[in-house]
Amino acid sequence: MPFTPFTPPTGAPRPTPSADPGAPTAAPGRSSRRGIRALAVASAAALLLGACGGSEKDADSAAGGSPAGETADATDDGRSAADITVEPIEPAREITDVRGTTVATDAEPERIVCLVALCDDMLTELGIVPTATNSALLAHPGFLGPEAAAEVPVVPGGFIAPEPEAILSHRPDLVIGLEDTHGRLAPALEDATVFWTVQPEDWQDGVAYLRDLAALTGRTDEAEEAELAFRTRLAEAEAEPSDRTALIIYGSDENFGVAAPGMDVAAGLFPGIAHYPWESRGVEGTYSLEEILAEDVDVLFVETLSFGGDDAPLSEVFAGNPLWESLTAVREGEVHEVDPEVWAKGRGTRSLGIVLDEATAIL
Repeated sequence: MPFTPFTPPTGAPRPTPSADPGAPTAAPGRSSRRGIRALAVASAAALLLGACGGSEKDADSAAGGSPAGETADATDDGRSAADITVEPIEPAREITDVRGTTVATDAEPERIVCLVALCDDMLTELGIVPTATNSALLAHPGFLGPEAAAEVPVVPGGFIAPEPEAILSHRPDLVIGLEDTHGRLAPALEDATVFWTVQPEDWQDGVAYLRDLAALTGRTDEAEEAELAFRTRLAEAEAEPSDRTALIIYGSDENFGVAAPGMDVAAGLFPGIAHYPWESRGVEGTYSLEEILAEDVDVLFVETLSFGGDDAPLSEVFAGNPLWESLTAVREGEVHEVDPEVWAKGRGTRSLGIVLDEATAIL
């Protein structure tokens, strides 16, 4: 079966059209042995994931957004990745997020509808159950689990086309969606509720959005706890980086793509915890299998995108292909299927904490 590099459909937010094709280069050598990186997704379900671009971000949010910091080797929010200091969050009725979007509520929102998995991630961290959702993330045992998640109403229309009437039927006082996918719903929602579209590009954005939502909901203690837990996990992982070469691929059938920092939030964690030499090539760019072979990948993380039905894992679809079988990771049994709901779609502190736990256990 031939390998077909995956190209996202037009408008799919996986790689965002506004993204900077340049992405950080993985640091060369690493000094420990751990190993797995997960795969980012794209395809029509790439819309489910959301765009990750390379635009420059504002340093702070108005009501406790990205905390300011110091130290050397600073990340985009001005602080070291190993800096686990968490600044206090103040409750607020208005915030301005990392993309410059201002959100104001008359009171602490209680009925929140999630159109993007990052919303479910943040609400879980804050101890809030969504009024309705269109994500399967909540069924993961690290979130509500299958039984409790089944009690949360599902917004009809799916991720790509959620129905405005159905959203408003839940009488929400806040709706959170993905800018690239749900921004077009604004005219139908803004007069009836508060509509906030997010666009996370990296883990720092996930932290900043969490802090903003905590300020609006008054769940500041919960957010500070969640941020501290995530920063601690990240610092521990980066303190013992692996020298193994990791790769995350995503796809369906014989189509595949490479998850790269700058275009995928989870992939952005990997240059700090493993040798991850994959750079973003923009919306249309991808890697050939020959290029992957040349990097001698030790650990391969696979995100299988499902579009309904019983789709076989991507790693099984490729089994028997001579090029696939030539990969070091395949020969040595280091191919790991991961949950795309968490690895590709979650993009918040709880999802990324799970990614770090799973990855470092393998690398």
